[in-house]
Amino acid sequence: MSAKRILMLVGDFVEDYEVMVPFQMLLMVGHHVDAVCPDKAAGESVATAIHDFEGQQTYSEKRGHNFRLNATFADVKPETYDALVVPGGRSPEYLRLEARVIEMVRHFSTSKKPIAAICHGPQVLAAAGAIQGLGCTAYPAVRPEVQAAGGKWIESAAGLDDAHVDGNLVTAAAWPAHPAWMRAFLKMLGTPVGV
Repeated sequence: MSAKRILMLVGDFVEDYEVMVPFQMLLMVGHHVDAVCPDKAAGESVATAIHDFEGQQTYSEKRGHNFRLNATFADVKPETYDALVVPGGRSPEYLRLEARVIEMVRHFSTSKKPIAAICHGPQVLAAAGAIQGLGCTAYPAVRPEVQAAGGKWIESAAGLDDAHVDGNLVTAAAWPAHPAWMRAFLKMLGTPVGV
C-alpha cells in the first residue's frame, strides 16, 4: 500500500468524534492527513462539539475538545492531495460559504478523487455541486439540501450505523457509522482492511 495524502476540512464546532477518530485512524494506518480551517494556521486549534443521540427529536450538543490543526489553509494546493474528508458538526454550515472551500471541493469532485463526508459534511458537497446524480446519505436534517443539489437521498437501513458508496463518494449519517464509513473509504483508497 502506498500512503495517500488526505485533506481534511474543519472549522470551529466540527463534531468531536467525526474529526478526531478519522484523523487519528487515517494516520494510524500510514496515510498523511492535513487538517485545515479557513483563516487558521498550523498549530492553531478549532473548538469541537459533541453531538449525542439521547432520545430527543434531534441530537444534543455539548462543548468538546480543542482540535489542533496541523497545516495552514492558505498553503493548501488541492492537486497535491489524493482524497478529501469533510466531517460534520456545526462547521459545514459556514464552511460552505467560503469560496476557497468550494473551489477545493470542486477539485476533488471533478477529478473523481475519493471524498468521505459524514453527518452535516454533505452540506459542503451540496454547495459545491459535488453530489449531483450521486447517492448520498447524511444526518437526516440535511436531506433537503442533498435533494436540492441533485443528489439521490439514501435512507440508511441501519439507522445511523450505515455508510453509502457511489462513485468517488463515501457518506454516512453520523459518528456511529465510523466503522462502515472508514472501512469503505479505506477500500476506496486501496488500503488493506481486515484481518
